[in-house]
Amino acid sequence: MKKTVEYVDKQYKLLGSSVPLSFMLASRNTRRFPLLWFDEEKGENRALRYARNQKSPFEDEQDGNAILEPIIFDDGFLTVPKTNQVLQKFLEIHPSNGVKYATIDKAKEAKEIVEDLNVEVDALIAARELSIEQIEAVTRVAFGTDPSNITSAELRRDILLFAKQDPHAFLAVVGDASLQIDSKVQSFFDKSVLTFRNNKKEVFFNTPSNKKRMLTIPFGEDPLYVVSSYLQSDEGLDVLEFLEKVAETK
Repeated sequence: MKKTVEYVDKQYKLLGSSVPLSFMLASRNTRRFPLLWFDEEKGENRALRYARNQKSPFEDEQDGNAILEPIIFDDGFLTVPKTNQVLQKFLEIHPSNGVKYATIDKAKEAKEIVEDLNVEVDALIAARELSIEQIEAVTRVAFGTDPSNITSAELRRDILLFAKQDPHAFLAVVGDASLQIDSKVQSFFDKSVLTFRNNKKEVFFNTPSNKKRMLTIPFGEDPLYVVSSYLQSDEGLDVLEFLEKVAETK
């Protein structure tokens, strides 16, 4: 059974944060402003031209009586009725499609909004269920802030706002397996158990019994990541245990 083609009205919108009140789209191929579409089957570029009284958007398929019309977006939008299939086809293959304008797909946009809202809800639920220790860990890692001088109510507020404003980033942080160790490393620096020297190129112990250099940060590497990686290595596990004990006394 032959599938019936459904013709529908289509709406298009200009892309970008700011759009002009009126925008005229290039509607014909000229030497100064080429408007071409590459035909994969023929292996050649074909000139485009919009003429409402023609059945094709290709100039080589049009007769000599083409009546040209401007294509104008008003307030960033253009509506093309189902009765104007040649313009819909023209806009579909126009080189500016996806660059200067796009077809409005209400079903797709609704799906994307639902997905974004679901992520936000998931993030808020995850934020609400965090323990105070986990909240402190996220605060250290995500904000680089020492939570010891902030009230629990303020911490919870900031975490909920973080989850609401940037849910994807929040879920990435709380889902990171290295969150706890990263938080500990940040706390070691907050409590001055470890210190940076030489523009964060070197890390030194800063305990009553040890003022020696712990490691050197390789050029271009993130200092906290390097320290975290070292403390999780076989060589650094004993150092981590030592630093945790010293930090407990601070």
